[in-house]
Amino acid sequence: MSYQNIEVKPIAGRIGAKIKGVNLAENLSDEIISEIRKALVEYKVIFFRGQELDVNGQVAFAQRFGKITTAHPTVPSLPGHPEVLDLDYSRTVARANSCHTDVTFVDRPPLGSVLRALVIPPTGGDTIWANSVTAYQDLPKHLRNLADKLWAVHSNAYDYATAFDIPQEVKSYRDVFTSTVYETLHPVVRIHPESGEKGLFIGGFVRQIPGLSPTESADILRLLQSYITRPENTVRWRWQVGDVAFWDNRATQHYAIADYGDQPRRVQRVTIAGDLPLGIDGKSSQAIKGDSSVYIPNLVAA
Repeated sequence: MSYQNIEVKPIAGRIGAKIKGVNLAENLSDEIISEIRKALVEYKVIFFRGQELDVNGQVAFAQRFGKITTAHPTVPSLPGHPEVLDLDYSRTVARANSCHTDVTFVDRPPLGSVLRALVIPPTGGDTIWANSVTAYQDLPKHLRNLADKLWAVHSNAYDYATAFDIPQEVKSYRDVFTSTVYETLHPVVRIHPESGEKGLFIGGFVRQIPGLSPTESADILRLLQSYITRPENTVRWRWQVGDVAFWDNRATQHYAIADYGDQPRRVQRVTIAGDLPLGIDGKSSQAIKGDSSVYIPNLVAA
């Protein structure tokens, strides 16, 4: 794709690009916003170095791409900013060191998120993003045919039976995270609403494939997930203070690497509301438990 108003520098072979020559604190023209969105869809995650952006500017930028959600369906927001999730890892033990797509346990998972780096450790704390579209394309034909037919239940509920010795502070966080339990049935292969691309739509919140046992579900999901996390489908970002990352939650998974010990790390996230995922069979995702209108204000039912 050609870009007239921004400079786009791909980072890895299949995912990720740096956007240069853009100051996110400015009132950007519609033409620049349109090209940023085009780059987001093409490269799945885009990065802006050295931005002098405050929390209000971050929210204003995200709003150029759609309706803003509350910070999280269950986790409290930054005080005074209901749309900002403050991830201050110097004050919490909860770290997202697993590969996931954000908030897939609701029926309308986010379109994408804008993440701003406030405090970054001198070593460690990178984030990896993976391209779920090229992962799907990598599947052998017989696995694609299987994945095309599958649906899966996503939930924010934890299986406490497998976590006997977790620290009390971790349990406390999980109690908040699951204070309202959500369950949604999503297609395992999703049609991207803008590009039309097919991508695997699974990740850390998938619990089971209906009609299969937990063991059978886990085996199939583990096989499909292994294609997403192949190195050739990933990009790794070394954060600097002031960096902004913007990812397409409809076509990616990400993993915040917890390799920085007790060093401080703080980032803030603003999330853009998404639509109902659509499967290859033309059917849309279906909520089983929980009301996503709490998370997406002024939600209009389909």
